[in-house]
Amino acid sequence: MAPPVPAPVVRHITLSDLRDALRRGWDDFKAVPSHAIMLCVIYPVVGLALARAAFGYSVLPLLFPLAAGFALLGPFAALGLYELSRRRETGEDTSAWHAVEVLRSPSFGAMLGLGAILLAIFVVWIAVAQSVYVSTFGNAPAAAMPDFIQRVLTTPEGWSLIVIGCGAGFLFAVAALCLSVVSFPMMLDRRAGMAEAVMTSLRAVARNPLQMAAWGLIVAAFLILGSLPAFLGLAVVIPLLGHATWHLYRKVVEPNPNPPVIPPATKIKRSAADFPAALFQWKSDKK
Repeated sequence: MAPPVPAPVVRHITLSDLRDALRRGWDDFKAVPSHAIMLCVIYPVVGLALARAAFGYSVLPLLFPLAAGFALLGPFAALGLYELSRRRETGEDTSAWHAVEVLRSPSFGAMLGLGAILLAIFVVWIAVAQSVYVSTFGNAPAAAMPDFIQRVLTTPEGWSLIVIGCGAGFLFAVAALCLSVVSFPMMLDRRAGMAEAVMTSLRAVARNPLQMAAWGLIVAAFLILGSLPAFLGLAVVIPLLGHATWHLYRKVVEPNPNPPVIPPATKIKRSAADFPAALFQWKSDKK
């Protein structure tokens, strides 16, 4: 019977560690900016397009909830960024195509499972935001942007919408942060299962409540700033936060004393019929 694997050791960190994680994340972004843009600039645009298709022309009241919701999906969307930061850290070759190597991770199935949970949280958040708007302003479609902003900022109904909406969004953000603050990097780094990674993330938040609260505020502030110029700033903000999250994980969780031995990659000739199954090598590894 194999001896039980000890739980990962969670460190206590300081606010200076958060600044250093952001600095290191910025260094990663400067080193591989084209990769980050390829991975991250498209998905907010796609999200807005899907929202427009789903809700028709009444998507205006949901622009802010959608932007805030990127914080819920961001940890999963940044999987490729974690891989790029990991490769830079270990001195491996780093190119645009290496970001998709995360699809070959033995823990990719667990990553998909946690990503599905975050997606469910995102969908519920959008439904709650829509319900709060309808209960405040009714079912009438939103007017043009200037009139909508004036109603939100200058009427009692608008103030109520801000208070209730931000309060609800705060609860969703806390739940997502606790579940995923170090989960995805840990699954990539240690080939951990979803339960172990989530438990480590919860322990990290419990060990560093003030620091993790500060990290959540940093993420929210950066996303707000990135959303202001028609969401274009997210092309920089999201990769920066993705790379920084990898370095935050390195500071919070002690390195694995017995890292898994990864055999050297062997090139296998494949036919076109193997696509796209060949991308998901983690499935065949379990057989």
